[in-house]
Amino acid sequence: MKRIALFLFLLLNTSVFAQVKLARLFSDHVVLQRQKPIPVWGWAKAGEKVKVTLAQQTVQTKADASGKWIVKFNPMEAGGPHTLNVSVKSGQASVNDILIGEVWLCSGQSNMEWSVASAKDFEIEKQNANFPQIRHFKVEHNVTLQPELDLTAGEWKIASSETVGGFSAVGFFFARELYQKLNIPIGLLHSSWGGSQVEGWISKEGMLSDDELKSYAQNLPKTWQEADIVMDAKLRKALFKSDSYTPTPEDEKKYVSGNADFSTWLKTADPVGQWDWKGLMGYRGKGYMAKEVAIPADLIGKETILSLAENDSPNKIYINGKLIGETAAKGVRKVKIPANSWKQGENQLVIDHGNMVATPWFGPGMMGNAGDIYVEDGAAKISLAKDWLLMPSFAEKHEYAHLMNNVGTSIYNAMIVPLLPFAIRGSLWYQGEANTGRAYQYRKSFPLLINDWRRLWNDEFSFYWVQLSSYGKDESSNKGSNWAELREAQNMTLSLPKTGMAVTTDVGNPDNIHPTNKQDVAHRLATQALKNDYGQNIPYSSPLYNKVQFADGKAIVSFKHAENGLTVKDRYGYLKGFEIAGEDKVFYYAKAEIKGNTVEVSHPKVTKPASVRYAWSDAPEEANLFSTDGFPASSFRTDDWPGISIKGKFQ
Repeated sequence: MKRIALFLFLLLNTSVFAQVKLARLFSDHVVLQRQKPIPVWGWAKAGEKVKVTLAQQTVQTKADASGKWIVKFNPMEAGGPHTLNVSVKSGQASVNDILIGEVWLCSGQSNMEWSVASAKDFEIEKQNANFPQIRHFKVEHNVTLQPELDLTAGEWKIASSETVGGFSAVGFFFARELYQKLNIPIGLLHSSWGGSQVEGWISKEGMLSDDELKSYAQNLPKTWQEADIVMDAKLRKALFKSDSYTPTPEDEKKYVSGNADFSTWLKTADPVGQWDWKGLMGYRGKGYMAKEVAIPADLIGKETILSLAENDSPNKIYINGKLIGETAAKGVRKVKIPANSWKQGENQLVIDHGNMVATPWFGPGMMGNAGDIYVEDGAAKISLAKDWLLMPSFAEKHEYAHLMNNVGTSIYNAMIVPLLPFAIRGSLWYQGEANTGRAYQYRKSFPLLINDWRRLWNDEFSFYWVQLSSYGKDESSNKGSNWAELREAQNMTLSLPKTGMAVTTDVGNPDNIHPTNKQDVAHRLATQALKNDYGQNIPYSSPLYNKVQFADGKAIVSFKHAENGLTVKDRYGYLKGFEIAGEDKVFYYAKAEIKGNTVEVSHPKVTKPASVRYAWSDAPEEANLFSTDGFPASSFRTDDWPGISIKGKFQ
C-alpha cells in the first residue's frame, strides 16, 4: 500500500505539478519538416535550464523571464518514428511517434476547410485513406485582439478511413498524391475559417507596412467592447450612410406602420440563413424582415395561411401596420391570416423577431427552406421565397458575436501566431470569395499576406493557391465581374517568387459556392509542388495570358505554359468564352480559333480590336480552352480599363 501511495505521489508530482510544457503542436504523431532547421519551443519556470532531445540530437537552453524557451535542431532527413524529450529540474515531458517529412500549412476560407466527408465520392475515398504517414492537425476557430501564446486545443490525427472525414479535403488529396509520388511522411497543418477575409489573416505589423491598411492598423480596437462600437458604427454607415445616426424606438415603430420607407434596408434574395452572410456580420439582437407582397383581389375576403420558415424567438407579424399574430414555435410556422387583412395590390409584410432560441449562435433570421415561405388559401399559393429586406434594431439592446470578420488581424492573432515558427515546406491557400467586392485592393492585400507570413517565419517558403472557381452568373464583360477581377489579382500575385496557382473554373458549381470536386483542385496544387519543390519533370501549370497582337481586325493571343499546345475541351470542338472590343469598350462574344499555341480572336463588328477577354464572368461555364497537358486556361483580359471593384476598400 505504501508503494502504491508513493507511486501516486510521484505521478502527481511529475504531471500535475510539472512546470515544463511543450507548445500544443508538439504532440504525439506530429510531423516535423525535413531538411530544414527544426524549432521546438515551450514553457518552464523562468530562468530554468532546459534539455531537449530529438532522435540523436540534444540541445540545451534556458527559459526566459516569461518562462518561454526555444531550441533549434539541425535538419534531419525523412524517417521515424522518433521521440522528443524535454527535461527540467521541475519535471519532464515527451512526445511519441514523431515523423520527419514534408509539412504544408493549409489555410483560407470554407473551400479549404471543406472536409473529405463533404467532398465528392466520400464513400469511395475513405476506402483509400489508410495512410499512417499522413497526419492532420486542425486549428480550432478563434479570434483574439492580441497575439496568443499557444493553441488551447487540437491534436495530430493519423489518416485512416475512420479519421479522414474530418480532414481538409484539398489538404488530404494533395497530401495523398505527394505521398504516393514521394513515399515521404506528409503533415498537414490546417488553419482555416469559412467566410474569412484576407485581412483577418495579416499581422498588425504587416498592415502597418501597407499604405492603404496602415490607418486601419493604427486604430485597431483594444477590447471587444471597442470592437462592438466599431462594428455598430460600420453597420449604421452602411445602412444609413452615417455612422452617427442611431434610430430611436419611435423611429423603429415606423418599420411596422404599414407605410415604412424600406429604401435603407438591406436587400437579400434568399430570406433563409444567418444574417452574418447577408451583410450583417456578427449582429445579435432583435431585427426586422420585410417584404412587399402583391395579393390578387380574389384573396382579399378569404382567410389565408402565412407559412414561415423557422425562427423560434417570439415573432410579431404585421400586415399593413396591423399586428396579425405572434408565434414562438419551433419549425415551420403556419399563421392564420383573417379575411380582409390583405389589400389588393402591394402589401407591407413585416416580421419583428430576435435571435434564435434553441440555436442562439445562429442569431436573427430564418432557418430551413425558402420554399416554406408563402401565402395560400388552400387553392392558390403565392411564393414569398425571394427578395426580402432586413433591418437590425439599433434602439434595442444588441451585441456582436466575435467572428472571423469583425476585426482585421484577429484570426492571425489566434490561429497563426501560435504556429510560429513551426517549420514548413510551404503553404496552400484557398480564399478570395469574401474579398470579391474589394478585388482591386486584393492586388495588394494578397501579396502582403504572403510577404508577411514569409517575414514572420523568416523563410521564403513556397506558396500555392487556388484561383476562384465558378459561382454566380455568366454575364458578358459589359456587365463586369468582381470574381473575374479577383482572379486577375490572383494572377498578378504570381509575380512573387516561389508561387503557383491552380485554375479551377472548369470544376466549379455556379449554383454552389462550395464545389465538391476537391480532387482535381488538389491535383493541380500537387503538380505545382511536385515540379517546383520536388524536382519532378512534369506539366504543372495552366496556360496563362502572355501577350496580344492586334492586326487586320484580329487579335492574336499567346500564352505561357502552353509549350505542348492548346486544345478545346468539350463535345462541340470549338472555342467559347472569348470576347473582343474596340476602343468603345463594347464587348462582343467572339470567334476564337487555336493556331498552334496561340488563339486568334475576331468579330465582324469589331474592325479595330483594342481588348480581348476570356472567361471574364463570375461563372464562366462555357470557357473551354485547355492545354494539351489537361490544364484549363486562366481567365484574363488584355486591357487595363477600370473595373467594378476599384472603389472597394477594407475599413
